[in-house]
Amino acid sequence: MLKYNIRGENIEVTESIRSYVQKKLTKLEKYFEDTSNSTAHVNLKVYSDKTAKVEVTIPLPYLVLRAEETSPDMYASVDLVTDKLERQIRKHKTKINRKSREKGFETVQDKNDSEENEKEFDIVRSKHFSLKPMDSEEAVLQMNMLGHDFFIYEDAETDGVNIVYRRKDGRYGLIESTEG
Repeated sequence: MLKYNIRGENIEVTESIRSYVQKKLTKLEKYFEDTSNSTAHVNLKVYSDKTAKVEVTIPLPYLVLRAEETSPDMYASVDLVTDKLERQIRKHKTKINRKSREKGFETVQDKNDSEENEKEFDIVRSKHFSLKPMDSEEAVLQMNMLGHDFFIYEDAETDGVNIVYRRKDGRYGLIESTEG
């Protein structure tokens, strides 16, 4: 069962809002085997023009679900963001089932270096992860689901390490590795 961290900006999170958010997000649990160690981070905002924005982030072991929606009604925003998350999950599961892969998504481990280093270019943070073979379309999907601007993956056809990224114009770019 998901845990919930619900907070509001310019709005008091009433018990009815809290229970409505929990009721809607609980429906997503049917897509996963175990969500007992997962927390849904929900941020509710009301702006001066009376629009309501709902942001939801649910970090899961091999996937980070994230969506946000804005509408004139807080409850409608909750419905819209839940629908968006459900579409993300279904699209992701369909793609994975279609490819019928057994290997998990990339796992990321943060490693903070506490040693002082006198070098000019100090590396203050290092990430280690395993790459999952996929195509560029799936990599873009993963990047968007994580809310990142780039995503590193192993190309399933060439076995090369590639990077997809979001360009300033909103379209996508691809950096392919070559032997040489």
